[in-house]
Amino acid sequence: MGSINPQRGPQGGANIVGGGIGDGPGPDVMAAATLYGTKVMSSDGEHVGKISDIMLDVRNGRIAYAVLSEGGFLGMGSNLHAIPWSALTLDTDQKCFFVDITAQRLKDDPGFDKDHWPAMADAKWGESTYSYYNRQPYWSATQEVVESDPAFRPSEH
Repeated sequence: MGSINPQRGPQGGANIVGGGIGDGPGPDVMAAATLYGTKVMSSDGEHVGKISDIMLDVRNGRIAYAVLSEGGFLGMGSNLHAIPWSALTLDTDQKCFFVDITAQRLKDDPGFDKDHWPAMADAKWGESTYSYYNRQPYWSATQEVVESDPAFRPSEH
């Protein structure tokens, strides 16, 4: 399905396998490099691109975005889109991701090009991106869970 890129690892979702003890990694825990080049299908069944990067929120240990390369070859000469990880569903049988948005809505997102990335750490940009995909920003969801848990509330002594 894909080839080995010495700098990025397996390409094309070829190693989306596994499923239990002794079967190796996946599908619940995988190396990010395994997912590079994996095709992405829209909610209405159209092939809309491939995963070209997975962006990590290093400080908080979370996946911030998957970067979809629309056309071209893995970001070369193509439009890129930051997609919230929560808007993607991995289909291990078809070895692809499904994005919870129609192909036309994805195409209407202006995205960005490989030489002009947005400031992904900017909360305003992030909130706008997550809103476009009808998702709550992961940092807000985490904050609400922590603030609602009595074990994490500061003591009032």
